[in-house]
Amino acid sequence: MNSTLGSLLNNPTISRVRRNHGLEHATIHVLAEKNPKRSIAGHSDVGGFWLLGEVTAGEVKDASSEALHRLQGGESSLAIHPNCGTNLVTSSMAAGVAGALAMSGTRSGRDRLERLPLAGLLAMAALLMARPLGTRVQQRITTSGEPRELEIVDISETQRAGLKAFRVTTRG
Repeated sequence: MNSTLGSLLNNPTISRVRRNHGLEHATIHVLAEKNPKRSIAGHSDVGGFWLLGEVTAGEVKDASSEALHRLQGGESSLAIHPNCGTNLVTSSMAAGVAGALAMSGTRSGRDRLERLPLAGLLAMAALLMARPLGTRVQQRITTSGEPRELEIVDISETQRAGLKAFRVTTRG
């Protein structure tokens, strides 16, 4: 990792978001271990993370505590989640760039139409290659499986867009 990216990722604010993001994913993994059919979404920020889904405050408390303990115990792989938005963004960008490359140099509508199958093929290839790339982007940039001094200080329940939402507040 180059030194500019390394210093950016070690910025205290970005580091907190990355560690909270890792704890969010780990919490979702722990909740899924107990009930794999349940759908849960999350969003992290510098102060902690949000979970949305049909869970109870007790389940969130237990799962987030277990997740933090497991991350601290070295289970850093819990910080990576296959349904993370990082994967969606990575895949979308790769497909868009592939499609744009296929269309580069076209001048007329007919040229674009003739290149459409190539654009689709390149976009599909990009989507296939982007899945492991999205995981690597999570591992190296958007999450951290090393919580360091992170601790959970509060869990509160509310409603957002008609769904149960839980705010997990952290410090450290």
